[in-house]
Amino acid sequence: MITVRAPGKLFIAGEYAVVEPGNPSVLVAVDRFVRVELTPSVGKGSIHSEQYGRQPLVWYRDARGIVLDHDMRPVDYILSSIETVEQYVSERAIAPRFYDLSVSSELDDVSGRKFGLGSSAAVTVATINALNQFYDLQLTPRQRYKLAMLATIAVSPHASGGDLAASTFGGWIAYSAPDRIQVLRLREARGVAGAMDADWDGFSVRRLTPPSELQLIVGWTGEPASTSRLVDDLRDRRWAEEIRYSDFLEQSRHDVEGLIASLDADDAEGVKRAIKGARRTLSQLDAAAKVGIETPALARLSDTAEAIGAAGKSSGAGGGDCGVVLASHDADLSGLLREWERSDIRHLALAVHPSEGGLDEQ
Repeated sequence: MITVRAPGKLFIAGEYAVVEPGNPSVLVAVDRFVRVELTPSVGKGSIHSEQYGRQPLVWYRDARGIVLDHDMRPVDYILSSIETVEQYVSERAIAPRFYDLSVSSELDDVSGRKFGLGSSAAVTVATINALNQFYDLQLTPRQRYKLAMLATIAVSPHASGGDLAASTFGGWIAYSAPDRIQVLRLREARGVAGAMDADWDGFSVRRLTPPSELQLIVGWTGEPASTSRLVDDLRDRRWAEEIRYSDFLEQSRHDVEGLIASLDADDAEGVKRAIKGARRTLSQLDAAAKVGIETPALARLSDTAEAIGAAGKSSGAGGGDCGVVLASHDADLSGLLREWERSDIRHLALAVHPSEGGLDEQ
């Protein structure tokens, strides 16, 4: 049996703008995981996951490729990961084999509600990591990220892939997304292996140094949000006169580049200023596009942070889910958490999952 796990993620800054190729963002990997167990099988394979109910999803191969038993074909990230790796294996003239996958997740609460920690990305990364070991592909972390990105945009073409990068590389990272249209065209023209070997316009990722004088505090508002719906809503909006989309992208870049520079310099006050600036930029976007990024609960989360000299903002698409706070080690965290409890904001005991290397490998 092969057992692997992939961590969840949190956006620190750069949300929404990151969906445009080349726009920077900052993310962290967190120490809650999706776990995938792979067992070799014969004649057919199966996928055991809570999202499919109690019965496993059975798959096999025919001339069309991967086929699901009973003609059931849910479009999801596990299947797309399998299909993408299987295409890569075929292109590398490696004999295909069958296997059973069992998936479990720590990225939601006991009732099954998601915390907004990137479960789709983590299951994609974990599935690809398991198949990398199973087929002995010896892929670098950067190559595994590219496979995960190819699998993801086959399901969600507008996905930024920042969560995939955080789950793949761990730690604090600066990330900008590739041009997904270009990537899809590369796959169509050159196959999976050819697309992986090509340069991707807009894509960059590098490790960042964690702020030594600040601690990361995470709150969950209990309002699960759909990232894809919120991003699609933004794309469909008619813009108010107060702000243009290009202005938002420029301001977001300014905020994130300031955050990256402050992290590089270990400048705690600069980090907090950049986080507050990123919150204001998202608020201006929300005022113009009216997609509901900062909910009242997320506003309380951030306001209570600023009241103790910290900086807080929504994380990811907003609309619920999590907010992040960066606070000095001597800040009044007990007072902050009391205010959160009164506001029905749940403190998530998360730590940053450390980098596992690979950012210097091409």
